[in-house]
Amino acid sequence: MSVVESCPLGAETTLAELARDPHPRLALLRAREPVSWVPELGGWLVTRRDLALSVMRDAETFTVDDPRFSTAQVVGPSMLSLDGDRHARHREPFIAPFRPRAVREGFAAFIERETDTLISALEPAGAAELRRSFAGPLAVAVVTEALGLAGTTVDTVLSWYDAIVRSVSDITAGLEAGAAGVTAYAQLRSAVEATVADRNTSSLLSAAAGQLTVPEVASNAAVLMFGGIETTEAMITNALLHLLRHPDQLALVRADAGLLDGAIEESLRLEPGAAVVDRYATRNIVLGPATIRRGDLVTVSLTGANRDPAVFADPDRFDVRRENARLQLAFAHGPHYCLAAHLARLETRIALQHLLQRLPELRLDPDHTVAPYGLVFRKPTALHVRWGRAA
Repeated sequence: MSVVESCPLGAETTLAELARDPHPRLALLRAREPVSWVPELGGWLVTRRDLALSVMRDAETFTVDDPRFSTAQVVGPSMLSLDGDRHARHREPFIAPFRPRAVREGFAAFIERETDTLISALEPAGAAELRRSFAGPLAVAVVTEALGLAGTTVDTVLSWYDAIVRSVSDITAGLEAGAAGVTAYAQLRSAVEATVADRNTSSLLSAAAGQLTVPEVASNAAVLMFGGIETTEAMITNALLHLLRHPDQLALVRADAGLLDGAIEESLRLEPGAAVVDRYATRNIVLGPATIRRGDLVTVSLTGANRDPAVFADPDRFDVRRENARLQLAFAHGPHYCLAAHLARLETRIALQHLLQRLPELRLDPDHTVAPYGLVFRKPTALHVRWGRAA
């Protein structure tokens, strides 16, 4: 029996369905084909949490170090696309600045200021689209500050990011990446070179250059920029959407600010900004019900694993009081656990705190529909809201 014949549900699964509304299909796969061959994906899709953990923990068997890895095709080798000793060497220079205490001391005041500045600009209008006027600009500002790039502006960093994300997404979808991503990365690399060469300033990148070559610093700067903007923008936007869609849960958070962290974790569980992570099998192996061959693509659905009913009771419900919400895998797991998870959490917490405090009667705009969308990265394309007293 062929792999297609052994996975009839996977054979019926389309990428369009996974991008639009993946949850019903993922639930079906998780229950009946938890490791399923999906022809449109060209690989295996893992949807059960225990099996997802097995893949992410075992970097020797399931590696990112493969020529097909999409991000590496655009920015070259980095901590995101290497394993073993090479991965550790690329990651180590960036670990200390993203530890919890360093994040609080280094970024909290900056995030507070940027958040208030953005809200002050929006406040008089009584309505806004918050993904591109708030969540995105905040994420870009924080990444720009964290990297300490010389001679750049938030708008410039955002333009690089947009172009690089488009290229990576095109490659992931099996398309040829456009030239814009290559050009953007070349400009980013030049900015990194200028930053490292500037002996009058200290920065995360300059410090890393003591252990890595300048091209290696540039590759990792692109990865940090990519992750820091894409996933944090999604965290803020998705968390707002979940709270505004569930007034009862929003009321709980307004009444008890201590529940805000739970709301963020629960939003990450239900709709992780990064929906999947890719690995490549280095040897033949049996994973759950499937026999995987060396070289096969193995895609872990973080979205699927996060709604596993074996771990999360009533998994489709948004519950800010869920006791085990932090078992969510939105930041991945194992050697490639998100380096800046603490910064992303701090940024999202401050953003939500200030929005809820400063914008009374914050609510979804009924004139606009909104839903998360995306195959690899999931968030609403726009989040239109209103505040103040209803007319």
